[in-house]
Amino acid sequence: MQVIFHIGAHCTGQDRLMRSLLKNRDVLAQNGVAVPGPGRYRRILAEVLKKLRGAPASAETQDVLLEAVLDLDDADRVILSNESFICAPSKAVEGGVLYPKIDKSAWLAAAFPEAEVEFALSLRNMASFLPALFEIVASEDIDAHRFLGGQDPRELTWVSVVEGLRAANPEAPILVWCDEDSPLLWPEIMRELAGLDALVRLEGENDLARTLLSREGNAKLDAYVGRRPPEDEAMRRRVVASFLSNYGEDSALEQEIDLPGWTDALIDELTAAYDEDVERIASIPRVTVLTP
Repeated sequence: MQVIFHIGAHCTGQDRLMRSLLKNRDVLAQNGVAVPGPGRYRRILAEVLKKLRGAPASAETQDVLLEAVLDLDDADRVILSNESFICAPSKAVEGGVLYPKIDKSAWLAAAFPEAEVEFALSLRNMASFLPALFEIVASEDIDAHRFLGGQDPRELTWVSVVEGLRAANPEAPILVWCDEDSPLLWPEIMRELAGLDALVRLEGENDLARTLLSREGNAKLDAYVGRRPPEDEAMRRRVVASFLSNYGEDSALEQEIDLPGWTDALIDELTAAYDEDVERIASIPRVTVLTP
């Protein structure tokens, strides 16, 4: 059996991706893929991880977990998703380090020692990721300085996170994509998580893009693809990109950056560093980076 852990990151629309996959539950089941609802596994898995603390689960414990998780008798692949598998949002930046507990990903693998484990991770430009994350934790009485641990945001990198994930799980394939590309990559992300080839059609292939389009844009997109269904993924991406460019809602596409001392120059630096990060991540062994 294959177990795919979608581990985040925070603020990258993870639950929306699971909702799109759940729309295809019947098609996925026909292909031996199980996508259980979060309520079936998040609590019990957290309890098992806390008890095992990284030790391999016994055959009995693994069977109990699988029985709780699976709603298919003959599943070959199961997708489990939780942006807080590694830590809560308030612990995502701690001691000036991004996801310092990424090595706990090995605890997830140890819960299913007889399975082939894979990891999936969505990245986001630090210039928007950190402000979005801060919005979540600010209500917990954490000011901006304490939130970053006094660290210069330019020193926080996704490379260190993926390298830590690789070090903790040397043999596990890792799937990575940029959150900014998700509207264009949505069906490909779903198929990669499910282990399906490009010929399998899935519902909700434009779910994310639709949240970024105006009502007029959505109506025109429906009319356009109704008249001229895209022949392949490359054409579908071009169509979606065009509609986002012409009918994207400004409020959905733009984010106000509200952290003390953050300037346009800093945002430009973080964006350039992010691009370099993604290039370096693509060179890490057994890491696949999806790009449009």
